[in-house]
Amino acid sequence: MKLFRVIDERSQVTYAWQKDEQFFRIDGDILGEFSPTDQPVRPARILAPLQPPMIFAIGLNYRAHAIETNKPIPDAPVVFAKSVTSINHPGDPILLPKAGPTCVDYECELAIVIGRTARDVPADRAGEYILGYTIANDVSARDWQQRLGQWVRAKSFDTFCPLGPCIDTQIDPSDLHLTTHVNGEIRQDSRTSDLIFDVPHLIEFLSSDLTLLPGTLILTGTPSGVGVARQPQVFLRPGDEVICRIGGLGELRSPVSGKSS
Repeated sequence: MKLFRVIDERSQVTYAWQKDEQFFRIDGDILGEFSPTDQPVRPARILAPLQPPMIFAIGLNYRAHAIETNKPIPDAPVVFAKSVTSINHPGDPILLPKAGPTCVDYECELAIVIGRTARDVPADRAGEYILGYTIANDVSARDWQQRLGQWVRAKSFDTFCPLGPCIDTQIDPSDLHLTTHVNGEIRQDSRTSDLIFDVPHLIEFLSSDLTLLPGTLILTGTPSGVGVARQPQVFLRPGDEVICRIGGLGELRSPVSGKSS
């Protein structure tokens, strides 16, 4: 089932599910008890599918990406956090920070949505705690990343986590096709089968002695082809358009705008 958070024809925020290009209202709480209805919804706008209480992200989790950045294959997941205020709706612009930098990068990622409270979850039971999956773009300010020696600020500016368009509750995450296009040029082209640490392993690792609340978002890492590993001119500029696609989850479009005010 594909779950969407939308503004409906009455200008109210609601959840809907999609069938044959049509939308129908969902009753209840997607992070609790909910049920699909046959009541049609006409979305005026599609929003990011949730506002998470926490965003964890994984670095260097694709073999080819670790190789392209001349980093060793990690022996444990590399974990960092993004601010929840970085969430950005599908179609809304990525705003370049007003104080710089000029080196803003794209990172298409498969994102896990935790469906219920999870702590000390073994890998073989991870699926019981997953609501579904969505597309994220882990936008990254490389100048800040290198300047500070840590990643949180560089990845937490407002609008730096475009998310959506939906949460798919049934998709198999083990071998999905990921691509990123910038202005029609393909920049990333990989499959989730190249992940170093797969979804069950990540949930086991993150939930060990740490509680994952319902709605927690886990970005599983980005494949090779990011701007920092290419020529400097591929960093994002005002007027660019970034399209992240993951097979079965649709596409996440984000224009790039001038510096935020």
